[in-house]
Amino acid sequence: MKTFLKPILLASIALMAFACSKPVNHVSSPDGNIRVSISLTEKGEPQYEVSHKGEAIILPSVMGFSFTDAPPLAENIELVGTKTISFTETWEMPWGEQRFVENTYNELKAEFREKSALKRRFDVVFRVYDDGIGFRYVFPEQPNMDEVFIAEENTFFNLNGNHNCWWIPGDWDIYEHLYNTTRFSEIDALSKRNHPNLAQTHIPVNAVNTPVTMRTDNGLHLSFHEAALVNYAGITLQIDTENLSMKSNLVGSERTAHKVAQQTPFNTPWRMIQIAEKATDLIASRLILNLNEPNKLGDVSWLKPTKYMGIWWEMHLGKSTWDYSGTQDMSTWIGAKPHGRHGATTENAKRYIDFAAENGINALLIEGWYTGWENWIGTDAREGIFDFVTPYPDFDLDEVVRYAKEKEIRLIMHHETSAAINTYDQQLDTAYALMEHYGFDMVKTGYVGTIIPQGEYHHGQWMVNHYQRVIEKAAETKVMVNAHEPIMATGLRRTYPNDATREGLRGQEFNAWATDGGNPPEHLPIVAFTRMLAGPIDYTPGIFNIKMEPYRSENQVNTTLAQQLALYVVIYGPLQMAADLPEYYEGHPAFQFIRDVGVDWEQSLVLNGEVGEFVTIAREERVTGNWFLGSITNQEAREITIHTDFLDPAKSYKVTLYADGPDAHWDENPTSYVIEELTVNHNSEITLKLAPGGGAAVSFVVE
Repeated sequence: MKTFLKPILLASIALMAFACSKPVNHVSSPDGNIRVSISLTEKGEPQYEVSHKGEAIILPSVMGFSFTDAPPLAENIELVGTKTISFTETWEMPWGEQRFVENTYNELKAEFREKSALKRRFDVVFRVYDDGIGFRYVFPEQPNMDEVFIAEENTFFNLNGNHNCWWIPGDWDIYEHLYNTTRFSEIDALSKRNHPNLAQTHIPVNAVNTPVTMRTDNGLHLSFHEAALVNYAGITLQIDTENLSMKSNLVGSERTAHKVAQQTPFNTPWRMIQIAEKATDLIASRLILNLNEPNKLGDVSWLKPTKYMGIWWEMHLGKSTWDYSGTQDMSTWIGAKPHGRHGATTENAKRYIDFAAENGINALLIEGWYTGWENWIGTDAREGIFDFVTPYPDFDLDEVVRYAKEKEIRLIMHHETSAAINTYDQQLDTAYALMEHYGFDMVKTGYVGTIIPQGEYHHGQWMVNHYQRVIEKAAETKVMVNAHEPIMATGLRRTYPNDATREGLRGQEFNAWATDGGNPPEHLPIVAFTRMLAGPIDYTPGIFNIKMEPYRSENQVNTTLAQQLALYVVIYGPLQMAADLPEYYEGHPAFQFIRDVGVDWEQSLVLNGEVGEFVTIAREERVTGNWFLGSITNQEAREITIHTDFLDPAKSYKVTLYADGPDAHWDENPTSYVIEELTVNHNSEITLKLAPGGGAAVSFVVE
């Protein structure tokens, strides 16, 4: 197996550009396999098409815009010129799946102009890589186009077949749906509108959220998403099942007729299509990062990926609560008698700090310590409820901070906004000043509930701009952000490296209380090839008490214990939680893997996998040179042989294998596991036997 070679040069090593006297109408990837062509229809509509190795994969598809205050940009348009660029560089990630990233593409910039009296101009820039394409619209400053109010971006994606698809509905408010596996012609997002387990949902048309992944009958893999979403509405893709076509359907607002308000000059986010002959190459791609701008923050040596614990899972289990008194009345909790089940107490925080310090876990998230949890959801009177600096009477913030510093444990701030955005905006300065005062360098934000002000949605332009304000505010005080109920990641972590990780999927907590049986065994083998393509995930793995007795005996995690360990490698995130309660880790031999596993990687290799079935990933830890491997499967048992040729041939490694027991099964016997120790080198083989719903985790420590 070929490993990732570290390049010598980190700066740009080639740049070539020229304007063409006669406009060219196509551009190909550096390896020549992918080709994008542009043209005009008889009506003067700009259109593009994409082929792979000579086979059309995106049939001619038109592009344009409609506006609330101006005629559409659709027909009667001419191509006035093109420019092409070839570019290559290698850049270094401050943290991530790998240290060095190659960024090589060929670019075609097509300049369009209306033939009508307004003579409005816009460009479409196509970048073509060996692993896919990105294109975006660029509107220059011009006399007849100043303020722009976009009603809809009309970008089409006409498919060449009725592909297999892995999709969630185009919900304007949340991504926490289970994935569906259907043919394209069978996509029916409107049937997913009733969700008793979701705090908010809005699905206006038959559309899918991105990333949406497809496999053609010829085995080619496609994934559609967007990159560099800034000051624009998030995209969904409206489905035409009859014509096998998708069209951009931007997330809107009930407060305005337009979906996007802009001022020229501006550009849209990149519309992105990953193209891969193997499913594993989708995960290995760094296309979304390469379509983003370089780091704008300067020195980010203060960023420190870490493992953490949390006073969190016990609330989902019902062992404790976020609220202090349970009065459900914001005016009466002060002085009210505490109900005795509050989780965020000084005593409980110290208990977690002690366990984390003893076991090499470097940070602790504490939820529910500040006032406001008595009446934070299910009401429109949420403005002003949360106070992000005032602790409950049973939580001594100064003492907890002092104790954590004594034990060398970093504390993670929590900002649950209950989607009352103005309240959070008004407290940003105060809340981040508190973190700076106490030395907190991580925050988990949350946006549960329908957005206030009413009429806005989580994924619209108004909220995109709010999420961006939070990232930039956090950067001022050197804070990493873990956003829950977020806008989907679009690779901005390259530009703002403190944009560390996000939820943006149906997470672990659904296993504790969902009424539909929790996340099925196929869920994460789908997530690895869909949601994870957008960016890092805060999935909160590591549940050892899989049947959740005595707290939630009617629910369980549909997994094996070995799979919970494997998730630390498979589902990538720079902030990885040891999510279970300390008492279920205490003295458990398998907890050693969580102690050992890295969170920041020199390189990552996707060894095998198919969407929704299984996946195996190996990652080399930065600094140590140790490797860690995770493999997970759906409800089917599998035997997988791993060739260890990714290891350094000059070294030998002590291997600890955490595997499913011979009788393991995600439902019947989920906690059956075995631990084996081996010595291997780069010529060895390891056989992994994965139980139904199971997995395997392997550590390779340099001897």
